[in-house]
Amino acid sequence: MPMEGRFYLHLVSDATGTTLHGVARACIAQFEGASPLEKFWNFIRTDEQLEMVIEGIADTPGPVLFTLVDKDLRKKLREACTKLQVPCVPVLDPVLRGLSHYLGQATKDKPGIQYELNAAYFERIDAVDFAIHHDDGQHLDTIDDADVILVGASRTSKTPTCFYLANRGIKAANIPLVPGVPVPPDAFLHKGPMYVGLIETPMRLVELRRNRLKSGENLDARFESSAYLSLESVEEEIRGARKIFSSHNWPVIDVTRRSVEETSAEIMSLYNRHRPERALL
Repeated sequence: MPMEGRFYLHLVSDATGTTLHGVARACIAQFEGASPLEKFWNFIRTDEQLEMVIEGIADTPGPVLFTLVDKDLRKKLREACTKLQVPCVPVLDPVLRGLSHYLGQATKDKPGIQYELNAAYFERIDAVDFAIHHDDGQHLDTIDDADVILVGASRTSKTPTCFYLANRGIKAANIPLVPGVPVPPDAFLHKGPMYVGLIETPMRLVELRRNRLKSGENLDARFESSAYLSLESVEEEIRGARKIFSSHNWPVIDVTRRSVEETSAEIMSLYNRHRPERALL
């Protein structure tokens, strides 16, 4: 490996590059000490644009990961990388070959086709708007339109998880459990949405809340009391939350040390079983 794990990594895409960037990050995480200097080349769809990319690779040689679908551009990039003696990896090819064989179809080879303005795109936009409108217990009168309702104490990642789910087309709302602030009983009785309880260890919650206060973030007046940071009080909050979750027989996810992506993945798995007709990729 290059000194101190530093090396140039070229990411070449004919669309936004979001998929490629995610794959690259996931792979790099598997190598201890690897710290790439990413050179991001997106919307590469012409010979002129590709020439600029090849010049950039020549100036700062390093592995190349690409998601180009145009056959001529792919060939030119690979030939250039061979001459420069750098690895050149088409990251989607194994998946496309497997699907093509199974489906008995050739690929469309159309750049950016996954970003076309289809029904799924507008469904995601609607879901994001819904998450904004129903964040932190707002608009409980229409919360029954949700696909998923997250319930939990403050700082259990309810809001970011809702927005992650919204970007997958799931209408997600969240209801905070705040000591001394009652939630209308019927808010927990809707039949359509799938409720999920989120918990975290008391020590971790206290740590997150202290960091939030140190950041200078404006807080609701309900959090000004010392109970917000009291370990004993937080332990009682978690016990109370568990009682609510148990009384309704909701699935519970412990988000301690989990990323939003991991929590969301588990929720989507639960939702696929809750609503199999809307199974998500």
